[in-house]
Amino acid sequence: MGSNQAALKIGILGFLTCLFILPGYGFSQSPFYQDKTITVIQGVGPGGTGDMRRKALFPFLQKYIPGNPTIVSNYMPGGGDRKAANYTYRARPDGLTIGGLSSSMVINAILGASGVQYDIDKWIYLGSPISFFHYVFLTRKEAGLNSLEKLRSVPSVRIGGQEVGHDSYVVARLFAYAIGMKETKWVTGYGGPEMDVALMRGEVDARATPPESVIQRNPDWLEKGLMDFHAIIEIPKGKKLARFARLPEIEDFVGSEKDRKLLAMYRAFRLVGTPYILPPGTSTAQIQILREAFRKAFNDPGFQNEFKRLAGFDASPLMPEAMERVIKEIPREAEIVDLFKKLSGPEPLPPH
Repeated sequence: MGSNQAALKIGILGFLTCLFILPGYGFSQSPFYQDKTITVIQGVGPGGTGDMRRKALFPFLQKYIPGNPTIVSNYMPGGGDRKAANYTYRARPDGLTIGGLSSSMVINAILGASGVQYDIDKWIYLGSPISFFHYVFLTRKEAGLNSLEKLRSVPSVRIGGQEVGHDSYVVARLFAYAIGMKETKWVTGYGGPEMDVALMRGEVDARATPPESVIQRNPDWLEKGLMDFHAIIEIPKGKKLARFARLPEIEDFVGSEKDRKLLAMYRAFRLVGTPYILPPGTSTAQIQILREAFRKAFNDPGFQNEFKRLAGFDASPLMPEAMERVIKEIPREAEIVDLFKKLSGPEPLPPH
């Protein structure tokens, strides 16, 4: 009996050891993200449209990440997302730093822009809340540029942008190139809302902006006729907006195969939306947790309603795997890349 009792005691001791030491037995481990903070590195400043879109997502990410971590923003505008992207690429790959960027991050890499210190083929992609885009090209009414003919004939129109390489700058340059404007002047250094103010003050004459931002931030531009609207770009092509359906699409202004490929490259760039990314080397476990949380958040009706309330338009999510495919399939033809470089840089526009 003594030996049986000793064996029983040893067995009980071993079982209790499993309860307290080995994972998956007895007491469950706390989720990795419990009591932790995730920092989203944003390539924009606070208060603009991009910031509002991200804030619409954060509560739902928190809801679907096991452990419900705190989610905060660290704003790093500058260099057309290069500052924020470089920082995120070098960040500790512990699943606690997420890049919340724009497609400028992809554009700068493919075009070989100076200062790019990351490889877009090594990022871990988490998806985007939007993959449908529109931009309109507009001028302030007081500038008197109320027709395409005047846009083409009046030299030195001042066009506002954020930084050289930022998407608001690039798409404005695409409009000016396609329309055939002359000797344009580029005024940069504004945030999105600041550029609206500059336009109203007469510091700039024109800008490109999402029409949804006009509806959300400046409805009086439409209601009071304070701006002249000249053209639109649809991404994907054919995705119309009822309120702006009368505007010519940017492709109506181009005729050459080279220019059509240029626009096709731009549309491909924009389809990546406003990507969320993780640094290379992030563990598979954290990638799986975050990708699943992003999928659930994007599909949550509550998020879609909140996104529309804050952004002024419907979400059009691009899921993580689809984003990876878009990145791989972006055209990289040397001739088109070279033309896009000229459009994205600080030099005068190339002849059209």
